[in-house]
Amino acid sequence: MKSDATEKQISHVVDTLKTLGFGTHLSQGVERTVIGAIGDKAVLQKGQIEMLEGVSEIVPIRKPYKLVSREFHHADTVVEISPTVRIGGSHPVVVMAGPCAVENEAMIIDIAKAVKKAGATVLRGGAYKPRTSPYSFQGLGETGLKYLAAARAETGLPIATEVMDTRDVALVAEYADVIQIGARNMQNFNLLKEVGKTRKAVLLKRGLCATIEELLMAAEYIISEGNSNIILCERGIRTMETATRNTLDLSAVPVIKQLSHLPILVDPSHGTGKASLVSPMALAAVACGTHGLMIEVHPTPETAASDGPQSLTYAAFEEMMKDMRVIEEVVRNGRK
Repeated sequence: MKSDATEKQISHVVDTLKTLGFGTHLSQGVERTVIGAIGDKAVLQKGQIEMLEGVSEIVPIRKPYKLVSREFHHADTVVEISPTVRIGGSHPVVVMAGPCAVENEAMIIDIAKAVKKAGATVLRGGAYKPRTSPYSFQGLGETGLKYLAAARAETGLPIATEVMDTRDVALVAEYADVIQIGARNMQNFNLLKEVGKTRKAVLLKRGLCATIEELLMAAEYIISEGNSNIILCERGIRTMETATRNTLDLSAVPVIKQLSHLPILVDPSHGTGKASLVSPMALAAVACGTHGLMIEVHPTPETAASDGPQSLTYAAFEEMMKDMRVIEEVVRNGRK
């Protein structure tokens, strides 16, 4: 739309597109408003939209993912996790830290206090756990969500936790500040559409064998339902390499920042599967421009109910945070 387009003109264009069968998505920036039109352009007569008052130009978006594309929305999207925590753009690196699985109330509160003291700004923890084996610990369910809420009340840290089933989305949304879609559910399209109907921040993890385009197309499912509060997550992909649990694809960070306006976060815990490798890869992720990190932390990793080998101790996490802030400052100064 033209920079001086009125609200009435914008509404008229939106209504016209809807009448023609298009889905619409409004992006209102400081300088101009962009109306995304999703549908079959063959139904349009030549000049039918251009002739409407307030329209500046029609820009075709070539990417199959329309709304998450930087072609559609050039400025970086900043996702508000809480009134004090924002991720994306030029905001400080957000660190989500905590155990793979919530085990009991006392422990999750203790972990929350420890990671907050070290500088984390979001508490992560699984109440529902997707496990390869049906005999492994599956999480505490709603009880785990209540323990996370207790930790938030105690520390003030917003919480991020995973949802696995469309039937649980409303329940998880009641407790969580960030709803996580795990790697195994990246292409669970019904689940993506369901979280898209909420207005909660959604952390979308890249699938085990997914391409970057497939990750962005998964995000398109969420945003097409009206929820643009999406944080993408690189957490490693499966390759022929067996030295690490997965292969952490850090090239995804600058690639995604070129292709999409959505913030990108890196999970070096799942990306490597080894505690000794988490800190080096976290620092590398910050150096290549990640907007955030997700780190697994446990007071006694050897007794953890889930993913102990990749969990950092309190001391190791505190050390990593100190090093990370140094790298972050170097990157910021470099941009200046």
